[in-house]
Amino acid sequence: MFGLQVRYLSIFFGLISVLSFFNIIYSFYLNLYLNLDTYYISLILSLILALFFYKIRIYEKKPSIFEKIFTVFFGYVLIPVVLAIPFYLSIYNITFLNSYFESISGFTSTGFSILENIKQIDQSLILWRSSTQWIGGLYFLFSIIFLIDIYDENFKKTLTNYISFNSSEIFKQAIKIFFLYSGLTLLIFIILNLSSIRAFDSLNLSFSLISSGGFLPVNDLSNILKENLQIIVVSLLMLLSFFSIFFSYNLFFLKDRNLNFFYEDLHLVVYYIVIVSIFFLFFSFNNEFSNNLLSISSSISNIGFSLETEVSNLTFIFLILVIIGGSFFSTSSGLRFIKVYSLFKYSINQILSFSRPKNIFMNRLMFTKIKFDFNEINKYFLTIIIFIISLFILTSLLSLMGINFESAFKLSILTLMNTVNSSIYGLSEFNFNNLHFFTKYSLIFFMIIGRIELLTILLLMKKFLFKN
Repeated sequence: MFGLQVRYLSIFFGLISVLSFFNIIYSFYLNLYLNLDTYYISLILSLILALFFYKIRIYEKKPSIFEKIFTVFFGYVLIPVVLAIPFYLSIYNITFLNSYFESISGFTSTGFSILENIKQIDQSLILWRSSTQWIGGLYFLFSIIFLIDIYDENFKKTLTNYISFNSSEIFKQAIKIFFLYSGLTLLIFIILNLSSIRAFDSLNLSFSLISSGGFLPVNDLSNILKENLQIIVVSLLMLLSFFSIFFSYNLFFLKDRNLNFFYEDLHLVVYYIVIVSIFFLFFSFNNEFSNNLLSISSSISNIGFSLETEVSNLTFIFLILVIIGGSFFSTSSGLRFIKVYSLFKYSINQILSFSRPKNIFMNRLMFTKIKFDFNEINKYFLTIIIFIISLFILTSLLSLMGINFESAFKLSILTLMNTVNSSIYGLSEFNFNNLHFFTKYSLIFFMIIGRIELLTILLLMKKFLFKN
């Protein structure tokens, strides 16, 4: 069962110890001693776990795809336990279930919170809360590479030019991803500071934006974004978690530039421009375009931030944008635009082929010569079917627990798409703190389900339900 994959988990426990150390330094620097001991505990425990997983004997046998899936899922369950320690041992009397819920929500970059008044929370704990998103976004990117065997051949082809899947190159590629992810975080932090947003808010926002997380360092985003320029800047920075994290790498460092390495991002550029244009022409009344731009960028990147404005007539549209999602190799969730687009184009071509049998319709994506075959279309279709089934199950569970159907349906979409509840979805006042423990466990489970590729659920079902 345990082979090479345990080393994969040791990396992230090591990173938690680094984050704990930084929180200790930050607490001493600002004389924040109320929750200082909790970071010492998380530092020691994460170091012990990092060494434990690192020292486990490595077998030469290559781990199966099922072992890899279990490793990623196990990480989503175990890592938040350590991340929950500062919440549980803080002075705010947070129960372990609520602490675990908060850490899972951060680690999966969802943003559901049991904390009702952020102003009353210690700054070091707010920073820790944001850090859970940052490390969760990095874990998600590493997981994509770790589970690359289940993904489509076209995606693999676009990655192999700069990502090696040879086990001897794993460490080098991990370092590359880490520095790129960290560099983009630093870039966001600098731009936010230059936009006259105070350093503490800029740091927390940079952790949220790069990871497509939903935690804010304040109760209301309008307390941070007070000018239209700031709103526009944040809206554009959200796109860093919408496009592939390697888009900038390819653009500036790839010597042999080829459209095949940009095809998904080019589709996303067109998609974003079309959506923004539609909103600008038809929905930008009373000079509220900057607010709509923020809501669009926030929804397509699965972040979910919004200003406190009434947009009930657009809620359904924003939920659709959330479901579609962004790039395959980004920290956003969703079904992925390129999959939805490919499935739509293939279906249209199939319909036209019956009406015009003498014509030949090419199943090829724009901006590239890449063609998608029937096996890939089956995967896309199965992904949507699994999403619908998951949505039905979670909506039913939430409805049975006393949540009205409309709220249950919206909340289920946001849970599976790892997007925070906000005013643009009509759920800004939803209270997670008073939910029944079964409801919280259900949300925890489906937040994890939403973060791992939905196709992995089908593979696990095949493994356990169709044993030979």
